[in-house]
Amino acid sequence: MLHDTFFGRRLHRVAAAALLAGAMAGASTAQGTLTVAMTAGDLPDWAGMPDQGFEGWRFVGYSIYEGLVAWDLSRSDAEAVAMPGLATSWDVDESNPKRWIFELREDVTFHDGCPWNADAAVWNFSRLTDESHPSFNPVDFARARSRVSTVVEVEKIDEMTFALHTEDVESLFDYNLLYVLMVSPCAYEAAGNNRAEYATAPAGTGPYLFDSAVPTERLELVPNPGYWNPDRMPQHDRLVLLPMPEATTRAAALLAGQVNFVEAPSPDMIPELEGAGMQVVTNEYPHYWPYRFNHLRGPFADPRIRQAANWAVNREEMVALLNGTAIPAYGAYTPNQTDFGDPMRYSHDPEKARALLEEAGCLPCEINVGISTSGSGQMQPLPMNELAKAHLEAAGFEVTFEVMDWNTMIGIFIQGAVSHPQYDAINFSSATMEPLQFVKSFMKKFQTPGGSNWGGYHNEDVEALLAQALETFDPEKQSALIKQAHEIAVADGANLFIVSDLNPRAMAPNVKGFVQARSWFQDITPIRVE
Repeated sequence: MLHDTFFGRRLHRVAAAALLAGAMAGASTAQGTLTVAMTAGDLPDWAGMPDQGFEGWRFVGYSIYEGLVAWDLSRSDAEAVAMPGLATSWDVDESNPKRWIFELREDVTFHDGCPWNADAAVWNFSRLTDESHPSFNPVDFARARSRVSTVVEVEKIDEMTFALHTEDVESLFDYNLLYVLMVSPCAYEAAGNNRAEYATAPAGTGPYLFDSAVPTERLELVPNPGYWNPDRMPQHDRLVLLPMPEATTRAAALLAGQVNFVEAPSPDMIPELEGAGMQVVTNEYPHYWPYRFNHLRGPFADPRIRQAANWAVNREEMVALLNGTAIPAYGAYTPNQTDFGDPMRYSHDPEKARALLEEAGCLPCEINVGISTSGSGQMQPLPMNELAKAHLEAAGFEVTFEVMDWNTMIGIFIQGAVSHPQYDAINFSSATMEPLQFVKSFMKKFQTPGGSNWGGYHNEDVEALLAQALETFDPEKQSALIKQAHEIAVADGANLFIVSDLNPRAMAPNVKGFVQARSWFQDITPIRVE
């Protein structure tokens, strides 16, 4: 016998029914070209699991592909929640809580006409978990590893039903499936299981089709006329994605009419953009800009030094630098998120920070920090890091930066602090949008590359609370345990929590229909260019 897990603060069968019941008989006529200036330094990879951080997922991954589970990004006034995607429902086997059973959406095909069914689902998960699979690719394996590392068996049940078996009981496992994208087995095998060849004609089930790409310059997508969800048919004729890592360049391109949608414009240019009639939107985000500490070696293995760093930083001054496009960060969650709890709030107290460094025998305290020049969620990383350095050095630290491009930083993050002991910390932003993301960032069990715990953070109380959360399927009990763990991790100085992003975007006056969700991801399909 099976039971619904309700996907904690989540939607399941009810959401699936509402989605289908609300489908319109036909979508409105698409119009115009949406041209986006991204913060990425290069085009996101479109041949499966994307790169360039979550910006790559936002504009490419979720445009061409889909997962079993999807985000509901239709609202700006509440936390984004998960909803059915290519699976209409999922349940945990009552007799075996390590076995997750998925009912798949019918009448869906990949862009190349390949059918979506249990065979396609089994093929996708097998190639991401089994190195002997003919279509295994180390690039997709590495990018999916933190999401599928606990899958030990993939099982076909019938034509539209399959199961995933996990190594341990993992009540939050289904959140992983928001990030595991399904590619067409037919297209991949037709390309001889060659990822580069597949990239010339990629095929997912998403609302956009790949049209063309000029490496390092532009990627063009067009609406998928056979998309299964009429409510999300793109409302523009073409989507053009341009990498522009410089914030001032993005804003200038918008003012010059070269683009009509800009990610993260320079805060200093927002008044000029608004004065020119551009639309600037912000919203509270489940996203924070931290230093992730190396807990395995070096100064930050000592909690006093981690706490000193948190007392040293002037968060209000950082918000002022960003012209109010951020709020102070007091943890991995924002105060309005469900699992924030009531953690202590570090204020700016350089004297307390210096006293802790002296007590720990690290004054001056030399640290080497890896930072990037741009990137998804990195906000304005160079001026922000210079200000953070000034704050830290005023309290007794001596900071050395190693500056790199965003994709190099992503590689360092995926490999973990074990592989990069030269860094005492890295500046790597994080979108804590759902409880599993928090669990995977603060449990030793999920140290990278098997999760998101880059620095090997370990606190026995946090570990016990999160292990208990993973064993309960009651959303309220899960939330209570995660709140406690968050409070302890903050007091322990697990990371240097600096600011949370309000993620400004700027758009031309003729861009209509965009709803900025409280998520790092956004639904761009409703946008019209009039």
